[in-house]
Amino acid sequence: MTTAWSTVDVVRQRLRRLWDNGRVLSQLVVDDGLFPLRIPLKGPSSAELGTRFDEARRWVAAVHAWPHVEIESREINHRQLGSNRVPVAAVVSSPNVVAAVLGTRRDVEQFSALVAHTGERRPGLSGVLARRSLDVLAAADDWPRLLAVIDWLDANPRPGVYVRQADAPGVHTKLIERHRKLLGHLLDAALPPSAIDTAWGHGDFERRYGFRVRPRLVRFRFLGREQPAGWPGWVSERDLTVTAADFARIDPPARVFVTENEVNFLAFPEVDDSIVVFGAGSGFEHLANAGWLQHVPVHYWGDIDTHGFALLDQFRTTVPSASSLLMDMETLTSHQEFWGHESSPVIRNLARLTVDELAVYDVLRDNRLRPGLRLEQERIRFGRVRRAVDAVCAVI
Repeated sequence: MTTAWSTVDVVRQRLRRLWDNGRVLSQLVVDDGLFPLRIPLKGPSSAELGTRFDEARRWVAAVHAWPHVEIESREINHRQLGSNRVPVAAVVSSPNVVAAVLGTRRDVEQFSALVAHTGERRPGLSGVLARRSLDVLAAADDWPRLLAVIDWLDANPRPGVYVRQADAPGVHTKLIERHRKLLGHLLDAALPPSAIDTAWGHGDFERRYGFRVRPRLVRFRFLGREQPAGWPGWVSERDLTVTAADFARIDPPARVFVTENEVNFLAFPEVDDSIVVFGAGSGFEHLANAGWLQHVPVHYWGDIDTHGFALLDQFRTTVPSASSLLMDMETLTSHQEFWGHESSPVIRNLARLTVDELAVYDVLRDNRLRPGLRLEQERIRFGRVRRAVDAVCAVI
């Protein structure tokens, strides 16, 4: 039998694509006319019937033996063989037939049960079940508890507590974390508009639905030998971690350094009336409320690689006046023995770099010295670090 004529795999592949995009299950919620589904078949032509009749007859018999699907045929007239009925399409009548072909009967039964249960409890969720059928099916074991979350938030809109404190039957923090994306779509459909702050997207689950947000923390060190004026006597350690709100209220130092490497953070040279902030590569939004950062010199020290410059560019969305430290071409070329490799360089344009910084960034992203070049900040000789810090501190 020639492979040019359709096999049962044509049917399976078409149904698998429809299953994988969720459209088959969605028909159990909203019938959009998918079924009956007609899948065209390629069979023998009139000429092939004449030259390969026995082979064509075996193909016709095989097609009619395909399980579960209906076969649509048409008459082909041949000058010598007369009229012959040849399959031209396989017809799939329902989601149950798809399940029989693909072996997914249990999934269809389970999803049908979820649809029926939800229709009784929360009929307004039918649109979400249709649009996100596979996500709903994946959450089937937790479905009663997800409905309990919806019920609890409906009764306690914008609760102002941590997710951990949501006191719904059988609900725990990890359940909500595991399904927060699907929960977001369900809550949008189930809750009144007053319970949803649409200024926040689904990625900000807590803010969108009125939960208390875990405070961001800022870790920083005092760099001088003397404790800064205005700090209480109980502050004995120079390495402190405080909430972003408390960091915004500290007495501003004369100068701020920011570094992404913890060893550099701990070993940073001593500088009077200055602090160093541990960036940790985790974004800088938590520093945005510290308005005093806009009024003191801020020096950012990152790796000399494309990601380091991308972080510098990002940092300047929070502190536009920040200057870079030890991220220059001379530092890069004088530490050639410590060069490393960056496996996935950034290549996008960075609008907040200075002319000199952009020149280094272009050398790196264009691989002008060597592919994937990077110099990690902890590889820079410490004597050079001291001189660079002394130089910026000498500027009034």
